[in-house]
Amino acid sequence: MKYWILIATFAVQLITLQAAADELGALSIRGEWQQGGVLVGELEPGARVRFLGHDVSVSDDGHFVLGIGRDAPEQMSLEWWDAAGNYYSRSFDVQQRDYKIQKINGVPQRTVTPDPKHLKRIRAEVAMTKKARADITERTDFLEAFEWPLLGPITGVYGSQRYYNGQPRRPHYGVDVAAPTGTLVRAPASGKVTLTHDDMYFSGGTLIVDHGHGLSSSFIHLSKILVTTGQEVEQGDAIAEVGATGRVTGPHLDWRMNWRDQRVDPMSLVPPMNSVRQ
Repeated sequence: MKYWILIATFAVQLITLQAAADELGALSIRGEWQQGGVLVGELEPGARVRFLGHDVSVSDDGHFVLGIGRDAPEQMSLEWWDAAGNYYSRSFDVQQRDYKIQKINGVPQRTVTPDPKHLKRIRAEVAMTKKARADITERTDFLEAFEWPLLGPITGVYGSQRYYNGQPRRPHYGVDVAAPTGTLVRAPASGKVTLTHDDMYFSGGTLIVDHGHGLSSSFIHLSKILVTTGQEVEQGDAIAEVGATGRVTGPHLDWRMNWRDQRVDPMSLVPPMNSVRQ
């Protein structure tokens, strides 16, 4: 009798494990759950997804993209519903990162805080960039394997932050690649241009490209923009030239990415620079 009880118990455990595997197997995610990470997921067609309070766009074939901000907590939850309406939820551990923090004292305040006469312009430009990223389109260019928009020494990384005279400045949300003025910048993935501006106060020449489902790339400090708002670009197309416009000390490209309201790390989508420069 005990033998058959053991067999029955084992069978129930197998069924339970298989059901759990089936539930988890319905969800496939590519990418790292870490601060600044970009994740590409897949579910069966017809599924719905919710993350960070957003109803996430899911393509007709079941693909979606998520973004994790710089200061994301140690654990985050993803909710989804399959095509039949069954509800699932799963928590993920989020890798925490150590960011480079630099403290600089004795800096003249006029070089740290913008002159009040420029605040109206700054606010208008912030609103302009937010509007350019606001539309959540059905494009699926985010499924491409992203490439570096140009190659060169990395001089600034995502998440780093400076304190001037004891006061924290906004973290750096992009990756800086040093290059001479005029160096071509190429589209890291296909998309649609949603903003071009020759001279913003902080970012100078600014270009934003939508890759779909809330994921966008921003290229700033440009000396020249080679595309127009509304234009569709293919991966590898020349879209701009490196410059030193806006608030910078030398020519370089600052490449930034957003997923909806989350600022994410472009380096999470491309291979290490030294592996492609060789």
